[in-house]
Amino acid sequence: FQLQASGGGLVQPGGSLRLSCVASGFAFDDYAIGWFRQAPGQEREGVAAISRSGYAFVPDSVKGRFTISRDNAKNTVYLQMNNLKTEDTAVYHCATDLDTDYVYTYDYWGPGTLVTVSS
Repeated sequence: FQLQASGGGLVQPGGSLRLSCVASGFAFDDYAIGWFRQAPGQEREGVAAISRSGYAFVPDSVKGRFTISRDNAKNTVYLQMNNLKTEDTAVYHCATDLDTDYVYTYDYWGPGTLVTVSS
């Protein structure tokens, strides 16, 4: 199956971006989907997850700035990122563990989209 992220780009500090993740090849409605990011030389970092029922999880590091949502009719998950900071620069991937409620280890993921926050 596929998880295709898009929507990245270059944005100034304080700006916003909305990333999209279109899924195919599996029962999207049945599973939690999440986003993680990875900057060069850094560990993978989970930044949001949404359960099958729409319950959202966001870590403290991005709470208040990042919002995750899903549109099951479009097999799409969104990541709205506001008040972006230079440390948000990374490649962002969407992923799933094929669990209904959460994404723990981001087992299945697709090509990412690059977000660059710079003045």
